[in-house]
Amino acid sequence: MEYQGHLQKSDPMYDYLCREIMPQVGADGKDGFRVFASKSSHAVYIYEDRATGTRVVGKFFASDEPDFERAKRKMYREFSNINEFRKYLGDCHYIAKALGCNESLGCLLVVEYCYGEPLDSIILKAIHQREEGRLYQKLTALANFLATIHNRSAQPVMVDFHKICTYYDNVIRQLSPILNHGEADYFYHLRDEYINDPLMYQDQEVLVHGDATPANFFFGDDMHVISFDLERMHRSDRLFDTGRIAGELKHFFLLHTGNKFAAEPFIGHFLWEYASLFPDRDKAFASITARLPFYMGKTLLRISRNDYLTYDYRRMLVEEAKLTLQR
Repeated sequence: MEYQGHLQKSDPMYDYLCREIMPQVGADGKDGFRVFASKSSHAVYIYEDRATGTRVVGKFFASDEPDFERAKRKMYREFSNINEFRKYLGDCHYIAKALGCNESLGCLLVVEYCYGEPLDSIILKAIHQREEGRLYQKLTALANFLATIHNRSAQPVMVDFHKICTYYDNVIRQLSPILNHGEADYFYHLRDEYINDPLMYQDQEVLVHGDATPANFFFGDDMHVISFDLERMHRSDRLFDTGRIAGELKHFFLLHTGNKFAAEPFIGHFLWEYASLFPDRDKAFASITARLPFYMGKTLLRISRNDYLTYDYRRMLVEEAKLTLQR
């Protein structure tokens, strides 16, 4: 994060923080606030009480969304999502608490600031500093976190795989600038093979994080997992989260080592630990891995949309997604 200066007392945000937000976290803000900008999003800022160092996070939905009514819906939806997700937490896990909403301040959502080491940092240390053991440990914790949420929120409604394919189709359309002639049609053909596979419909819908990227999971001691950014939470196949993590692991290791197989032990460990929270671990693992290629391939395609990556690497991800989707 980048230091931006002090919040002016004349700014309506100052009064809102002092009056509505900081008392919830044991501070009053009367000595003023330091302001930091998040590097991950230009619409997210951290406000730090100068007297105590207590921090909160402000997310301004109207900064990214010119339609005020749509921005307002997004703000209230994430506020509601946070409260819903927190109902299913295990004892050693945590979701950053929603502290308040304010329509008049750029459709502002304020949440707790949480401390911990993000998963992306832990992955990079495993790659560059030989800290593989710690990555295995934290993937066990993350598997426990996700399996706990998924299993506790399961409902007797079967997965609607067609809805998931709508997202897949959107990703393919967004990739058109880097796809070769006929590639989009081939990806739709692969999608149709999954649509016709009964396995893709044989699990119950669960509550999924919806944006299970390494930057959205922090780790404390032992099995303690902290998460946030629940704007995209919804009900879907549990593989929407677990497949995303598997795909992200493959991407990190491929990008930083050039070895497409380097992530495999960590992916297998993560999925095996996830399956450990089911009565029949072997059966759960078989079910998860049977559906995994679609969700992993979708994740690789999703990542390849990012134009901050080199063209050659984006093409590498597209080719790897083809092989993954082919099972």
